[in-house]
Amino acid sequence: MTATATAPTTVDLGLYSDIQRFGATDISACFSCGTCTASCPLSQTDSTFPRRVIRYAQLGMKDALLSSKELWTCYGCGECAETCPTQADPSQLMAATRRYAIASYDRTRVARTMYTRPVVATAFAVLLAAFFALFMYAAHGPQSGESLAIFEFIPEALIHNTGIVVMLLVVLAGLSGIATMARRIGRREGVGWATVFGSRRALTRAGRAAWYAIGRESLGQARFREDCEADAANLEAVPWFRRRWLVHALTVWGFLGLLAATALDYGLALLGIKETGTPVPLWYPVRLLGTAAGVALLYGTTVLIVDRYRAANRSVKRSTTADWMLLGLLWVTGLTGFVLELALYLPEPPAWGYWVFLVHVAVALELVLLAPFMKLAHAVYRPVALFFVALATQGDQP
Repeated sequence: MTATATAPTTVDLGLYSDIQRFGATDISACFSCGTCTASCPLSQTDSTFPRRVIRYAQLGMKDALLSSKELWTCYGCGECAETCPTQADPSQLMAATRRYAIASYDRTRVARTMYTRPVVATAFAVLLAAFFALFMYAAHGPQSGESLAIFEFIPEALIHNTGIVVMLLVVLAGLSGIATMARRIGRREGVGWATVFGSRRALTRAGRAAWYAIGRESLGQARFREDCEADAANLEAVPWFRRRWLVHALTVWGFLGLLAATALDYGLALLGIKETGTPVPLWYPVRLLGTAAGVALLYGTTVLIVDRYRAANRSVKRSTTADWMLLGLLWVTGLTGFVLELALYLPEPPAWGYWVFLVHVAVALELVLLAPFMKLAHAVYRPVALFFVALATQGDQP
């Protein structure tokens, strides 16, 4: 009889206290009674969710925790926190563990600072916005009084080139984090290149999994909408336009729509169809897309801010600096964009329009640059985890 060798399990004795620095409550309060699993609307197909993730944290199983795809299937509805008999708050633990995972996937340690040192993070965010504003203003031109010539005030080439550098940094940081995450989960799940690309059947399965992760869940918000709506017992009392899944979806769609409008505007300039900054009517397709996306983003972030301030439902009873920072940057970006659009259509160009434009550009660049290191990173990591979830769910089906 031959013994089968198994890889040793490494225990990190500091994991418990480290996760608490990311906002977890007292993990020791959990006695693994299973009430959270019984109440969780996502546990129908997994009798260990979310208990297994909590046990990983309690036992110091860092590798298992960071290679858990299930960690990212939680949408933070707070149902488990309401029913927990020991007030261990499993929902907050899951959220803190996701923050810990984002920081662990980041090789620069910027994310760890943003999550665990709120004063430093806030000061850094303010200084970064000021740096972008001063950098742009250093190359400023005249402020025309005849029309709001924003790209004479701040050269379009400077904004574009700075944006390219920022995007390159973001892509490098994002790909590094995604690769680290995918490698960990893939090793645990037994998923490699051959599993995804090795045959036509594998490609078909991977395509289905990608559609589930990106189309159905990330963009369609399917399980969030169907299973995880906060205060589901009182759902009829919540107006449809205030429901969590819709507000979250509008924020996501608005952000992506604005990115698409920006890319399309630049593409039209490259093709010689329309120069950047050329005045166009409100119904011009790219302007219409940007306006609609801006409405969605501003509405979504405003409702999210109000709900967090009021602790309006169990999912937002506790908020961190990271939560407020992301919402603040999104809201300021959306608001200044709308004020700037209003200024562009006024019959007399207001002088304050130039300063609104400067703030808008500085905050937008900061938002994009910090994306891999703050809560916005979950918009990338969650689809990757859901891709592995979908692969596992499909099993051997053709």
